[in-house]
Amino acid sequence: MDEGNAPAIWSDPQVAALEAQVAAVEAGLLDAEVDVATLRVELDNLAIVHHRRLGPLYERLDELDALVAEAVAARSRDADDIRRALEARAIVDPMPDLDELMDAFAAETGAAPEVEVRRVKPSDEARRLYRELARRAHPDLAQDAAEKERRGDFIARVNAAYSAGDVATLMALDDEWAAGSAGAPEVVPPDRAEWLRGRLALLTARQQQLAAERETLLESPMGQLLALAPDDPDGLLEHLAEQLLARIDEREKELTSLLG
Repeated sequence: MDEGNAPAIWSDPQVAALEAQVAAVEAGLLDAEVDVATLRVELDNLAIVHHRRLGPLYERLDELDALVAEAVAARSRDADDIRRALEARAIVDPMPDLDELMDAFAAETGAAPEVEVRRVKPSDEARRLYRELARRAHPDLAQDAAEKERRGDFIARVNAAYSAGDVATLMALDDEWAAGSAGAPEVVPPDRAEWLRGRLALLTARQQQLAAERETLLESPMGQLLALAPDDPDGLLEHLAEQLLARIDEREKELTSLLG
């Protein structure tokens, strides 16, 4: 239901109880929507920064592994060493083109690609604005098909701004919605109790979908990485970079020894 369309006061205790239950589930659903959207933004941006900072190091380490295996095989002429060298070389693939990666990210978020990639974490103000806009404009809160479509288009813009951590755009969208939010009046179904039961089932199903999506995100490689240092993922990336540099140094020394 939109602002300004206050819910009717129902005298039937059963209907009143269902109204309260639906309202509570709607509030919980919006919280879950915001939490999952925030987690998705965190992981998407962490993946980009991970690729930018660590991708070249992994590439260099793979190349050194292949060179060391090839040097060993050249010396030994052993069939197993040759096989290992071929397998190591097969792992070495060219890095994905970073420009294409950033263009794809920009197309998805609506943001212009930046030369210096930074991890975007929505601020408390962005999160507050996002939740407020979701509370008022989410398509799941509309009954009319045309209104659902209008809200869906609007929320897509809200999601893009939130993904970019763009507080200014979120504020502008908040003003836009306030200026044009007078939707069609609520249509009261003939059997309100039956409608509420159906709506409760739909909202509950959506909550379950969000819970499953959250688990999938947390179990993804970036989700597991974030779980190692939820308060300082950038520090974790720097630590991983130091470890990779140490391994690269060891492999370079090993290769020098083999070729010497």
